[in-house]
Amino acid sequence: MGDKGKILVLDDDPVVTLSCKRILGAEGYNIVTTEKGEDAIKKISQEEFDLLISDIRLPDTNGITVLRESKIIQPKLDVVIITGYPTLEDAKESVKLGAFEFIEKPFTPDFMINVATRIFDNRGWILRKAFIDEFRNEIVSIRDTENPILYYKEGTWARPIKDGLWEIGCDVRYWLLSGQLMYIDLPESFEEVVAGECFAKILSSGGQTDDLISPMTGRVTQLNHQANTAMSALVRDNLSEGWLLWLARIRPLSV
Repeated sequence: MGDKGKILVLDDDPVVTLSCKRILGAEGYNIVTTEKGEDAIKKISQEEFDLLISDIRLPDTNGITVLRESKIIQPKLDVVIITGYPTLEDAKESVKLGAFEFIEKPFTPDFMINVATRIFDNRGWILRKAFIDEFRNEIVSIRDTENPILYYKEGTWARPIKDGLWEIGCDVRYWLLSGQLMYIDLPESFEEVVAGECFAKILSSGGQTDDLISPMTGRVTQLNHQANTAMSALVRDNLSEGWLLWLARIRPLSV
């Protein structure tokens, strides 16, 4: 039995439940699986869990309903919603109801480990005030309840901020865990980003280059030219858990 934390995985696809059990079980988590929403709610009412990983589409109900019910039964339970059919409406509703993340299938083993690690590491961890004061304009808390993350896919994220603007950026910890982060190559200036196209690059110490793909199309209003300085501090001080870097602020052409 794992001793890192207890995770309930809810999905009617045995490939997903077995994968989570194998991947997260090997990391020391105690994994319980079920394929029906009603069974999951019953388990949550009878046992304490640290994390619920739930699909949206289920044979007897949907993941949003399970999320709503589980938060009533165990308010402190962290919930991650996964789906093979992502929609902005489901993402907004999930975050509004208290989901920690809303992520798209398929996901890699490293990605799922990263998600679980961020959730469990973040619970008892407090960032030093001096760091916040120095980099408050460049970093974003993954648990910001006022402006939550509404899109996350393997190292790239987006969220609405204010006045119709959105931030898009990268997850430092994701790229660190995959051994690929050395430098963020963000152009000095560009006017727009296009959904599905590269807007910045991740450069590794071994010379590998990976594209950061924009989740939406929009006009660029501001770029974060201090991103690499903040990223270096995150890495140097081991403060990457639970924190993200925004790279561009945009006004979406369509949301």
